[in-house]
Amino acid sequence: MRKKIIAANWKMNKDINETSEFVYAFRDEMKSYDGTAEVIICPPFIALDAAAELLRESPFILGAQNLHYENDGAFTGEVSARMLKSVGVSYVIVGHSERRQFFGDTDEVVAKKVKKALSSDLNVILCVGESLAERDGGVTEKVLERQIKAALEGLTPKDLPSLVVAYEPIWAIGTGRNATPQQAEDAHAFIRRTVAGMFGKEVADSLTIQYGGSVKPENAAELLSQPDVDGALVGGASLKADSFAKIVKSSSR
Repeated sequence: MRKKIIAANWKMNKDINETSEFVYAFRDEMKSYDGTAEVIICPPFIALDAAAELLRESPFILGAQNLHYENDGAFTGEVSARMLKSVGVSYVIVGHSERRQFFGDTDEVVAKKVKKALSSDLNVILCVGESLAERDGGVTEKVLERQIKAALEGLTPKDLPSLVVAYEPIWAIGTGRNATPQQAEDAHAFIRRTVAGMFGKEVADSLTIQYGGSVKPENAAELLSQPDVDGALVGGASLKADSFAKIVKSSSR
């Protein structure tokens, strides 16, 4: 049975005090939660240590939003896998569309980051997704196939249990638009078929594939009810404890 994973990607939001306030409030909201979804919170780098301390006695997991593919070196402003591990990070987001679009994370760079994270015993949330022009141009599947194959090339089936794929249609991130449940399901099913072609059906069937793209309390339950949608990567709606808690609870319906 596939894991259900709900992750909060705060992007460049919340300082240390705001992080603490969120975690306290979220833990209160989740006191009665008895679902099985894994919950990951990915604050900005400066708040990782504070979040780690507050999450230590909770069932919730600490994640990071990015990493560099080298261990050390003259890479001003970057953070390595071993640094993340030292803070207590368990998951790291790799290849988010904003990293690809604004910071030059090519397919090659994403692949290096995936390999470095996995070799450092970090779990990876690998983001893939198409732009509006690519969807309108009918090349969604070509884009997804290219991104998946580039990121996973050189891995073995033994690596896949530590990897989660997040399908995030770029046109639905922060826009208020979101893919319909059927569009999400179709993309997730295609991703699963692509992974099956690389690693076999058994591996693909056990792969967790999240949906990310304007997930809100109002649409989460319907999206998460799709057969191949195994969770959510939540942006703006994860910034408020009550909103994110509602999304997590909807995964149990």
